[in-house]
Amino acid sequence: MSRPDGLQQNQPRGIRSEEVAAIAAAVTCVTVVGIGLSLSIPLLSIEMERRGASSTLIGLNTAVAGIASICTVPFVPRLAARIGVAPLLGLALVVGAVSLALFPLLPGLALWFPLRFVFSMTLGALFVLSEYWINAAAPPERRGLVMGIYATVLAAGFAVGPLLLALVGTEGPAPYATGAVLMLAGGLPILLARGLSPTIETGSGRGILGYVRLAPGALAAALAYGAVETGIFAILPLYGLRLGYDAQGAAGLVSLIALGNVLFQIPFGWLADRLDRGAVLLGAGLAGAAGSALIPFAAGNPVAFGLLLLVWGGIAGTLYTVGLAMLGDRTPANDLAGANAAFVVLYNVGLMLGPPVIGGGLDLVPPHGFALALLALFLAFAGWLAATERSGTRS
Repeated sequence: MSRPDGLQQNQPRGIRSEEVAAIAAAVTCVTVVGIGLSLSIPLLSIEMERRGASSTLIGLNTAVAGIASICTVPFVPRLAARIGVAPLLGLALVVGAVSLALFPLLPGLALWFPLRFVFSMTLGALFVLSEYWINAAAPPERRGLVMGIYATVLAAGFAVGPLLLALVGTEGPAPYATGAVLMLAGGLPILLARGLSPTIETGSGRGILGYVRLAPGALAAALAYGAVETGIFAILPLYGLRLGYDAQGAAGLVSLIALGNVLFQIPFGWLADRLDRGAVLLGAGLAGAAGSALIPFAAGNPVAFGLLLLVWGGIAGTLYTVGLAMLGDRTPANDLAGANAAFVVLYNVGLMLGPPVIGGGLDLVPPHGFALALLALFLAFAGWLAATERSGTRS
């Protein structure tokens, strides 16, 4: 498929200073927010349990995050076109910080559901606009590398949140205030670079399905990654327990996945700038399927299992990175903000579907149904991508 910007991936140029400043501002903003988010998710769950909530109620409250994004993210580009990307980012940061600070002040958990909706709505807007800003500012022939750097820094930021929570504790207003201050601090780079923020042009008015038809492979990557990432993080510890690991060892398996995510994003982003991005994405999907198939054979050897999780988890994480870069390639400039919104929506759909599918596999075929369900997800993604890429090439 030809590139709408008319540039060739084998003709790279350097990134200009204003592009570096714009990208750095957006990456810094979303990374600081990521730290606050990774701090708040376990914090809210712990506090709900402390107040006597059941695991089911905690799960339902957490699921509100996905619902909020699906319901509100499609409207973000239209609102940003009216008031500007930087002002809307600033507004989302303020509302998100205030929402987070209000959680410990509410007397009952019933009010946590609408407050979680508002808080998650602001997070959806922050990720859509920040990723749009990065995608718009990145030179097309360097987009893979830029997205790899973004994903690496964001993954590192997500690792910092739980560590910070361990320092400030989980009781009293301090952890909530810390998260709120971090969100507000994310506005500083946006304020300094407000003159570099992109202007959202009037799009074609496509809906989600319209963007799926425009960039089916890239949006399938968002859906697949949402399902795989969330399913792995939620179900892998349970799989570890079924294999005989203790609780600490089972939780440590997730750390290997997270480390792989940090290590693999930049190399795959660099690779996606030098090869066809659809081919790189397909290779990642097939490698994810191969890794899933190998899990039952490696699970009995802790060293082999750990190495497999490190590599497999890192490759799986590249679905998001290369998918975003491919989205920028396949989408006209006036539709990029809407396409980024669709990307986030489908990621959240995957986020809601992945854990029950993978958890169901673990229950149906214990213990290796975990790996079989992931194998099916990766193969479904790779099959869809191969079919749409072949169709796009012929067109």
